Amino acid sequence: MKPRNTPVQRPFKRLVPAPVLSLALLVLWLLLNRSLSAGHIVLGTALALAIPLLTAGLRPLPVRIRKPGAVLRLALTVMADTTRSNLAVARLLLAPGRRRHPSGFVHIPLEVRDPNALAVLAMIVCITPGTAWAELSLDRSVLLLHVLELDDPATVIADVKQRYEAPLMEIFE
Repeated sequence: MKPRNTPVQRPFKRLVPAPVLSLALLVLWLLLNRSLSAGHIVLGTALALAIPLLTAGLRPLPVRIRKPGAVLRLALTVMADTTRSNLAVARLLLAPGRRRHPSGFVHIPLEVRDPNALAVLAMIVCITPGTAWAELSLDRSVLLLHVLELDDPATVIADVKQRYEAPLMEIFE
């Protein structure tokens, strides 16, 4: 049975529909401005409350993180992969004649269906140099991924499924 909201919780939930997002926005605002002045705290708080309210319609489902430990593992994996990809792309830019493999497209079958997990997967793929999210099938079952240096499509498929899709399913589904 779903617990009912108390009268105090209802107005708070309407004012702050995404408390974690609001807190993150406030902290980010203060860090970017490098100031804890009253003006920045007030303006940051106003933005942190307004942005989630204004963008509520853009979030398809409420985010429910099932395993926070998996979030940390995924973040570390993404950081390591992004660093490795940055070095590989830098190598290609500095010595284009040393390219080992041509670029190409890979069709990756997906099991993940949660819209939030797919959004995170899109962000991961897009921030990793050398890869680009090209297309998602209408039924969300196949991702078309462009890879800057494509040696073995099966390896790319296995890496994406093991390194990103499996943890995202663990987190969101």
